[in-house]
Amino acid sequence: MRVISGDKAEVRNFATPYEVREFPNGRVELIMIGGAMVGKATFLPGWRWSTSVQPLVHTKSCEAPHFQYHVSGRLHVVMDDGSEFDCGPGDVSLLPMGHDAWVVGDEPAVVVDFQGMIDYAKAA
Repeated sequence: MRVISGDKAEVRNFATPYEVREFPNGRVELIMIGGAMVGKATFLPGWRWSTSVQPLVHTKSCEAPHFQYHVSGRLHVVMDDGSEFDCGPGDVSLLPMGHDAWVVGDEPAVVVDFQGMIDYAKAA
């Protein structure tokens, strides 16, 4: 950790994560900052929550709420209520629990998540 000014400011870098979780076609790098867990997820083409993460967590759909910034690539999201949409570079999304998602196209999707990564992809 680098302290910027005094003892309250912090700087973290995903190059030295607190924890890394890997799963088929993806990984999450986690950092702790200001008492919060922030995750950078990289989803490769072929990643889909229901086939890459669901077998680890054994839930019907993703139960992690997300507040995330989409750095690159595209994700298609389908909510349990049937609504669906795409997220791409520059988008900020707020997803309540109860969804599936997958990479669209042949570019990895990278997102920085400020809310839902504390238990994401942890084996049940």
